[in-house]
Amino acid sequence: MKIFFKILVCVTVISVLFSSLSFESTCRMLEQDVLRLHILANSDIDADQKLKLSVRDAVIKELSPLYDNVKDKNQAKIITQQNLKKVETIASDVIAEYGFNYDVEVKLCSEFFDTRYYENFTMPAGVYDSLVINIGEAKGKNWWCVMYPTLCVGASSSDSMKNELTQQEYDVVSAGEYEFRFKIVEFFKKMYLYFC
Repeated sequence: MKIFFKILVCVTVISVLFSSLSFESTCRMLEQDVLRLHILANSDIDADQKLKLSVRDAVIKELSPLYDNVKDKNQAKIITQQNLKKVETIASDVIAEYGFNYDVEVKLCSEFFDTRYYENFTMPAGVYDSLVINIGEAKGKNWWCVMYPTLCVGASSSDSMKNELTQQEYDVVSAGEYEFRFKIVEFFKKMYLYFC
C-alpha cells in the first residue's frame, strides 16, 4: 500500500508539473509582451501615500495618449524611453505642488513582480520591463499597473488587453481558475532568481 501511495503521489506531482509547462511558457510570453508602471512612495505615512497616487494620476493622464496607437511592447518601450525626462518633470511638479522636496528617480528597467490578483484579471509572477518612479527614499508601499497594453486606472479595458495579447496570454490573465498554477510558476521563478 505504501508503494502504491508513493507512486500515486509521484504521478500526481509529475502530471501537475507537465501541465504547468505550457502555462509557464505562456506566462513567459506575457513577460515579453507587457510593459508595467511601478511607483514607490517615500514612506507609508498617509501624506506620502496620497502623494504617490497623485503622481500616478498625473503621469497616467499625460502618458496614456502616447500609447493609443502603439502596436507592440517594443514601440511602447521606445516611447517610454523618449519620455523619461517628461515623467520626471511631471512627478517633480506634483511633489512640489504638494509642498514636498523629495527627489524623484525615473527609469526604464526589468524587475521581478509577484503574482497579482485583481477583480477581472491576474498578472503572473515574472520579470517584466517597467517604468519605475521612485519618490524620495522609495520605502513606502508601491503601486503598479500595466502601461502596455493599457490597463492603468482611467484606461482599464479588457478589450484593450484582448486586442493586444495573444489568445493564450489573454486566457491566462483573465481566467481565475489558474490560481494554483500561478503559485507554481511564482515558486519556480523565485527559486530561479534566488539561485541564478
